[in-house]
Parts: sequence; C-alpha cells; structure tokens
Amino acid sequence: MFRRIFGTGAEHERAADQTEAALTSASSTDGETATVRRIVARLERMPAEQARLVASAAYTLARAAHADLEISDDETAAIERELQAHGWLDEPTAVLVTEMAKLQARTVGGTEDYVVTREFAALATESQRIDVLRACFVVGAANGSISAEESAAVNQIANELALDADVVSKIRAEFHERLSSVQEVRRVAGQG
Repeated sequence: MFRRIFGTGAEHERAADQTEAALTSASSTDGETATVRRIVARLERMPAEQARLVASAAYTLARAAHADLEISDDETAAIERELQAHGWLDEPTAVLVTEMAKLQARTVGGTEDYVVTREFAALATESQRIDVLRACFVVGAANGSISAEESAAVNQIANELALDADVVSKIRAEFHERLSSVQEVRRVAGQG
C-alpha cells in the first residue's frame, strides 16, 4: 500500500519500507495493529489520483514544517488539522498520513521536494493549491513564529504551485505578524 502512495523508485521504495516497519513496530497491542490496518484499508480504497493528491499535499506541508530541520509536535498537530479541515481525511487517517509525510520529509527531501510539490500542483485545482499554501503558513506559524528557513521554503513552495503573485502576497499578509523577522524588528524597536 505504501508503495502505491509513495510511488516507484529506490528512494520511494526504501521510504515505503521504513514507513511500513515503523507502523508495524509502533503497534504494541492487537488493538493498535487492527486500527492501523483499518486506516491502511481506507487509504487503499481511495482512487489512486485522490490518494496521490492527499499524499503530495501532506508531503508539501511536512516539507514546510521540516524547513528548519525539525518538525515539532505543534507543527505535526497543525498538519493533521489541515488535512482534516479540507475534508480530505478523517482524524485517524490524517494522523497516519502525517506520520508518513514526516518520515518522507526527513529521509528523502532534496529534489524530491520539488517533484512532489509539482505533482500536487498538477493534480490540484487552484483553490486546493491556495489552501495548501495557506496551510504551509499555518504549519510554519504553529509554534508562534515562522522562521526565516520556513518562510523561504514556503516562498519556494508558492513558486512551485504556480500561484499568482498577488494571491501569494495576500496570504503572506495574513501571517505578517508571525514572521520571525517582523517579530525581531518589533522586539528591537521596543527596546530602543
């Protein structure tokens, strides 16, 4: 099932195997194993294109969170909420998909970031691309501040999503006060 979502190729297959192993080893009781199996079955019942759309959106959000080389619990919770907010997934499935995306972001990265985000852009409507960009900002701001690294990653994601500059500026303005650079200027100005 994980190969279907992650795709083909040596890196994808290795990540799919790691995800499967992590989920198997994380299941310490029969009840948890049954839960994971039910979630996996739900993902397998999705049409392949929808599964790719959801997986690529989740990866893009994890990419934004991992820009500073860490994915906090707050960012994890934000990714889970965003995947549910757009009606893509229910809570248990969002938790599983988030964990899968985090593992991918931590282990694959690099050019895969670009490829996956471009795949999402090709599959998604303009509205979905806008939702994911806004969600990237939400994830970055989950701990109260969007770091310079996160801001740069979100800018790159916006370019890869091929969104109009005015749309990107409007969304960025919603998070202006959460940018670490703005917060630092305000902090320094307040000390002067």
